[in-house]
Amino acid sequence: MSSHQTPAPGRAPRRLPGAGVCALLALACLGLATAVHPWAPALSPLLLAILAGVAWRNLAPVPAVLAPGVAFAAKPVLRAGIVLLGLQLALPDVLALGPGVLALVVAVVGLTFAAAVALGRALRLPEDLTLLVASGFSVCGAAAVAGADAVVRARREAAATAIGLVVLFGTSMIPLMPALAGATGLGERAAGLWIGASTHEVAQVVAAGGIVGAGALQVAVTVKLARVLMLAPVLAGLGWWRRRADARAVAGLGTGDGTALDAGAPASPGVARPPLVPWFVVGFVALMLVRSTGLVPPGVLDAAAWGQQLLLATAMVALGLGVDLREVARLGPRPLVLGAGTTAAALAVGGAGAALLG
Repeated sequence: MSSHQTPAPGRAPRRLPGAGVCALLALACLGLATAVHPWAPALSPLLLAILAGVAWRNLAPVPAVLAPGVAFAAKPVLRAGIVLLGLQLALPDVLALGPGVLALVVAVVGLTFAAAVALGRALRLPEDLTLLVASGFSVCGAAAVAGADAVVRARREAAATAIGLVVLFGTSMIPLMPALAGATGLGERAAGLWIGASTHEVAQVVAAGGIVGAGALQVAVTVKLARVLMLAPVLAGLGWWRRRADARAVAGLGTGDGTALDAGAPASPGVARPPLVPWFVVGFVALMLVRSTGLVPPGVLDAAAWGQQLLLATAMVALGLGVDLREVARLGPRPLVLGAGTTAAALAVGGAGAALLG
């Protein structure tokens, strides 16, 4: 390049328009979710954010100038939000549940994930969609879908479909779980265990547990936070899977069923494979340990919780902007069958555990 040639503009100015628009829409969704919370507690800002992005993408053109910032919001901003999620967990609170409940949490996450993968393969659904549904339904809803998306490098249509399924089936559990607890005669502790172990989103757990009673609500939220803790090993496992898929692609072996490599660009010879444990998972665990010291002031925790919601909502807008509903519609009713079957698996494992431990 000649010494007189003007250098290309940096990445930050090119990213600013798209990232700024995503952040503004996310702020609006946060405000709307807060305003309607008394009447619709399960209507999370993450759901509103991805709906806003999908609506824009499919109803009006998205200016090309926004593309760099939208891509930035869909990946680095998303990962930063996952890191901040670690400050919402305190390890002593989780350990206080006792070994029996902790074993139930591990069983629910592991068996629900396995059931989703088996059912997705039986339905011949794309592997990226199956893994996102497995992560979201077994761990913590939309945040787990977003974290898995960052590791698996899934198509945006897959992320949007998985989040939609989490919202649909998780919201249906708000009236269903209290009704099932009442019909089976469970006490508040056992009902709280079942709700926290089986319901997908934290907001949905709060809504369902609150219907049963204060005792059930406290147990349900603590159990749910224990499931959130499982986000780290689940994402680490997906990172291992991604490395294997990339290695097989380099070797020319494929993935066995022809679907895994649709999730993203495969590695090519000479290109470094992704780390076994993604950096944002390390950050998530580190902040969880910081929170567990008890030294973080409440004001900082509140600010971090708000910032985490903003970052994840910004990323949801960006993911929504990449979704073509025509591509989603081509999958037909099979994703609904996957969501229903995975929810049934979580209910069965959680209910069995609650009956034994409650």
